[in-house]
Amino acid sequence: MLGLFILNDFSFLASLEATYSLFVSLLSQMWILKTLAFAILVGSIMALLQKSGGIAGFVDMLQNKHSIVHSKRSALMLSYVIGIFIFIESSITALISGAVGRPFCKEYGISNAKLAFVCDSTSAPVSSLILLNGWGALLLGLISTQITLGMIQGDSVQVLIDAVFYNFYAMSALVVTFLSIWFSIDIGSMKRAKFQSSSKQSLETIGASMYYMIVPILLLVVLLFVFLYITGSGNMLKGSGSSSIFYTTLSTLVFMLFYYVGTKNMTLSVWSKTALSGAKKLFSIVMILLFAFAIGKVTSELNTGLYLASLASQNISIHFLAAAIFLLSAVMAFATGTSWGTFSIMIPVAVPMAVGMDANVALAIGAVISGGVFGDHCSPISDTTIISSMAADCDVIEHVQTQLPYALISGLVAFMLFIVFS
Repeated sequence: MLGLFILNDFSFLASLEATYSLFVSLLSQMWILKTLAFAILVGSIMALLQKSGGIAGFVDMLQNKHSIVHSKRSALMLSYVIGIFIFIESSITALISGAVGRPFCKEYGISNAKLAFVCDSTSAPVSSLILLNGWGALLLGLISTQITLGMIQGDSVQVLIDAVFYNFYAMSALVVTFLSIWFSIDIGSMKRAKFQSSSKQSLETIGASMYYMIVPILLLVVLLFVFLYITGSGNMLKGSGSSSIFYTTLSTLVFMLFYYVGTKNMTLSVWSKTALSGAKKLFSIVMILLFAFAIGKVTSELNTGLYLASLASQNISIHFLAAAIFLLSAVMAFATGTSWGTFSIMIPVAVPMAVGMDANVALAIGAVISGGVFGDHCSPISDTTIISSMAADCDVIEHVQTQLPYALISGLVAFMLFIVFS
């Protein structure tokens, strides 16, 4: 709104008219509508996965039917591995990792803080690396906006894939977490952290066959590649990202209808109510996406990125641009507690900066993703921080204090890698 106010010479009426025209323009573009629909459908799928009991069945299978945990290391490693494989949504990742790990905390003397650290370090980092989720939808939309505006050339899916290879913080965080588990490395406040029992309830769902969770997730993965192949006329790298993720989630949702109702896992009424409830929960994310598209267009018309690039070219070497973007994104995510909001603000700024300085655009986008995850990882007001604490039955502030040294080590590694790769 402020950007449009500036663009229209501070005329209130002209700004209101421009606002209306902007959103009409955005909502008339098919790729934007498909991306928004994808976010809503993901909400329905997540709600149905939980309601089906597939997640609880998967947890029960690991805990009771197969005795694969024999020590503190194997208990934490189980949560770590599950956190990597349940990549569909960061909150679900943290909840399932915590639900699996908590029963072993008392038995093997694992502190709640250490479990919370493992849950948190395999939620946002994994979700930002394996982008078959809402993270992918948001980032694809933001990148597609830059392509539509003519800031960069190419296919949005390919640009995103290139950027993910530069998501150094997520990679380093996963490595640091693995090493801390395998070698039982406790640093800082983590040395003093102990197990504390509580009356809080863990994730509760009526258990069912784990295949009610595994089959839909596998279908999501397979169908995405199938539709990328179809929309790309035989070349997945040229496939339409927005169309593919929309058709994938829609097809999966239809499959879940026949699968769950057909096997009498739930009635048609329960399926419908659950799907609608899940869709409503992600409505706020849909609005974030829509406003993110609007921000991208307005900042482009303001030439914000080019202006910052002109300042940066005088004061920042191109070899430090990605590192500077990483730090700025981290500060923004830490202060706001949201990596998604950071992506929405920083990508429309970072891409023109990289173009203006003739830098690697994918590296700049990777720096935004890394910085957003880093700041979100350290922030006490982040949703993943709070959910990870809740899942591990740990105090939020204790979790932040004990996790911070590991996050800073990962952040330092990422910072140095951005300089080296630049």
